[in-house]
Amino acid sequence: MPEQRRAGSYFLQNVPLPDALERWRADQAAAACPRHVDIETIGVAEAAGRVVADPVWARRSSPAYDGAAMDGIAVRAEDTVGASESMPVLLDRAAFAHVDTGDPIREPFDAVVMREHTHLDADGRAELRASVAPYQHVRSLGEDVAETELLLAPGQRLRPIDLAAAAAAGNTTVSVRTRPRVAIVPTGDELRPVGSLLDAGEIFDTNSLMLAGQARDAGADVTTTPIVPDDPQQLAEALQAACDAADAVLLLAGSSAGRDDHTASVIAAAGVLSAHGVAVKPGHPVVLGVVASTPVIGIPGYPVSAALTFDLIVEPLLAGLQGASRVRRPKAGAVAARKINSTLGVDDWVRVRLGRIEDALVAVPLAGGAGVLSALVRADGLLQIGAEREGHDASDAIEVELLRPLDAIERTIVCTGSHDLVLDLAAAALRARDPETTLTSTAIGSMSGLAALRDGLCHVAGTHLLDEATGTYNLPFVERILGDRGVAVFRLTHREQGMIVGRGNPLGLTSLDDIVGTNVRYVNRQRGAGTRVLLDYELSQRGLSPDGIAGYLREEYSHLAVAAAVAGDRADCGLGILAAARAFGLDFIPLTSEPFDLVLPEAALDSPTVAPLLALLSDDAFRQAVSELGGYETSEMGQRLL
Repeated sequence: MPEQRRAGSYFLQNVPLPDALERWRADQAAAACPRHVDIETIGVAEAAGRVVADPVWARRSSPAYDGAAMDGIAVRAEDTVGASESMPVLLDRAAFAHVDTGDPIREPFDAVVMREHTHLDADGRAELRASVAPYQHVRSLGEDVAETELLLAPGQRLRPIDLAAAAAAGNTTVSVRTRPRVAIVPTGDELRPVGSLLDAGEIFDTNSLMLAGQARDAGADVTTTPIVPDDPQQLAEALQAACDAADAVLLLAGSSAGRDDHTASVIAAAGVLSAHGVAVKPGHPVVLGVVASTPVIGIPGYPVSAALTFDLIVEPLLAGLQGASRVRRPKAGAVAARKINSTLGVDDWVRVRLGRIEDALVAVPLAGGAGVLSALVRADGLLQIGAEREGHDASDAIEVELLRPLDAIERTIVCTGSHDLVLDLAAAALRARDPETTLTSTAIGSMSGLAALRDGLCHVAGTHLLDEATGTYNLPFVERILGDRGVAVFRLTHREQGMIVGRGNPLGLTSLDDIVGTNVRYVNRQRGAGTRVLLDYELSQRGLSPDGIAGYLREEYSHLAVAAAVAGDRADCGLGILAAARAFGLDFIPLTSEPFDLVLPEAALDSPTVAPLLALLSDDAFRQAVSELGGYETSEMGQRLL
């Protein structure tokens, strides 16, 4: 079988992950890969985070004597029998002894009376108004741990409290597993070290930074090599050197099937290729192999794929090398905030934002693919969609792995609907005021946001919908979609909408008339977005048909995404806000000023979750910060419209 794999029969397949891991483990065993890393003995003060290798036994009892658990007097319990408020017992000086917490309790005493329950008379006698039981307020010898008792078992990752217990039981050293040595080998002609000056087509090597941090968190010592170009010979040499010095090697990028993707072939030539391609999304082009006696993982180049590959494959490997159990995150039941599509035959892992809406935990899927690094930053949870499913519908019951503590999620304000930079600014301002308050804003379009509010899937909906029949904004749609549900509408801001064009306006565009019936490449917003509704209204007012716009069906989900398309010369123009154009240094042709409003259930006005956002709307410093973005007018901010 190993010879067959060297021949390439496992190049870029779609193997279920459990099957791929089983093959890989079998190849590791055949290559005599060490099952565990070595053992070393270190001082307890340096052992935090390490994994116990040999049992830790109590060398002494803790406490090592009967001791006072309170400040007070040591007495014989039998001398206090019958004491009461009406008939106090008086103890002569010889019948008790003053003690502080931790003092030994010596014969003949066997109990402690708290100091606040003791009164000394003029002759120095102790007056007791209640009896005490034997060993009351006394810590008995071995109460915590008895000598020879097992204190810490192998495989336990040491916490500060474990170290304190080990030391209290007389241990000055512990036997632990050495830290697994992980070598990270970044590859790619386009990669440059973080902080370099980049030319077109070059990117920062951020995956090495991320994966090194993840590996250290998993207990490993990490070495990152210089970037290796897309050259098979240089890659083979770097791989061999890394395998000679490490317990596990991560080859970054080059794992797919492109002309410059050499990871799988280099591993196959140097050792055994266990699998190339697993039925996981993101992260399909994973490479698993063994070189000499070292496990090797080819990590996909997209950051979300790389992070998931670490969670699913690398972290369990490192835990196994240390003889520890793998990290298992807590899970929680939730409901899907909107439809989530998935591909049959693939285990799909979707990152979500989470928030508590009344009694339900709501999961909002984060947009973007495997290359969207920001999804890693913003995610509160991970949803696994099994290979047998095509996804979930809105309001489906789901289960998510928690990436953030549940009590922190309880303080999250879930805002969906239209996108605006003011919401991002509000999120930063709220967090600065109170680190436990989070505002999440997901761009799904104004209409979809109002529908989500109707269905109880968000706290707040952002909207800027123009009603063509009346020429007014938002309120007709609130009435149409939310009906007689009790809601409140607050003005967030007025903002400039217009055409975002290239720097210097190279095509000399002046109005929407210039993009109809021409070759001007337009980038649109998604159906249901307020900006798309505005475009259609303006076209109808001019008697123009959207059929004449090249790119009308090309959709983006935010103003920044439209601006990015223009900045990247993937489009000549798109409708959006002035602040987005400024963010990318683009030109802007004003079209209209429109209101952007926040809609929320009236019952939420008394909610402590939403209260910080409403309070922010009347903050002068926040209003000033919004004005400085450009294209915003804040005089009506916080005004209730309904």
